[in-house]
Amino acid sequence: MPRAVVTGGAGFLGSHLCTRLLEEGWEVLCLDNLITGDARNIEHLIGREGFQFAKLDVTNYLHVPGAVDAVLHFASPASPVDYLELPIQTLKVGALGTHKALGLAKAKKAAFLLASTSEVYGDPLVHPQREDYWGNVNPIGPRGVYDEAKRFAEAMTMAYHRAHGVDTRIVRIFNTYGERMRLHDGRALPALLTQALRGEPMTVFGDGTQTRSFCYVSDLIEGIVRLLRSGEHLPVNLGNPREMTLLEFAETIRRLTGTKSGIVFCPLPIDDPKVRQPDTNRARTILGWEAKVRLEEGLARTIPYFARRLEEEIAQARRPPAPRAPGS
Repeated sequence: MPRAVVTGGAGFLGSHLCTRLLEEGWEVLCLDNLITGDARNIEHLIGREGFQFAKLDVTNYLHVPGAVDAVLHFASPASPVDYLELPIQTLKVGALGTHKALGLAKAKKAAFLLASTSEVYGDPLVHPQREDYWGNVNPIGPRGVYDEAKRFAEAMTMAYHRAHGVDTRIVRIFNTYGERMRLHDGRALPALLTQALRGEPMTVFGDGTQTRSFCYVSDLIEGIVRLLRSGEHLPVNLGNPREMTLLEFAETIRRLTGTKSGIVFCPLPIDDPKVRQPDTNRARTILGWEAKVRLEEGLARTIPYFARRLEEEIAQARRPPAPRAPGS
């Protein structure tokens, strides 16, 4: 039975990846310090044969006894709210965390897969974005901590491949959504969907003409598994090439939730990308992969999850505080 180490395994994508690898017959060691991950994302895996969890900050150390066949590095704050609140941690996990994860792969003679991002393209001047585009990134802007952390992580990954012969993969992940996203992580889908379900005004930044491309999580995980099995070392875009404006996206959520919420416009954040659409020709050619789940279908799966989590959040807020122990 092959064994995988998944850093950031209690996060949105990491938890889905852990589940898929277990279904594929892997043993999985899930590592997460839970600063943005959530233990509830993996509670269905606790006690399952072949699954282990360790609370660990991979920027400090990464020692794993026993054989390891693959290291999948998904540890990182990944939303604007997170990396604006945790800029140093974001930079450290992209640099020190990647270094330690690569060191583990090298020591164990394991394959290594880096979860990179479409943010390496910054606010792109080339559209759609191809893997050979070098990007348009502001390295000292507020978003630069995430963009540059991932760009450095890619450079470190290729250096280990070239200098040490580590069997590396790099996936550039475009906007992905689905169950286990955090309700308040600041990204477009959680923000708009939470507002719609609460009947609150739905916030669209700028004039809403900036574009995004939304990929359902099961499609993304399928692409990642195919990339892991491949022999491809250069970056590969994974995402849904169906492009839409954020205003169109907000209107889609309004329609599918049946909300009466109106749409309000707010100033565009600094360095917010005006366009985002993956060129997925390499994924189709090398992996035989393309996104298949339509947005309406993916949202129909995602909306009940968000509704349930919001009900839990409301119930928790209404619950009276636990009585204090005598003398405390």
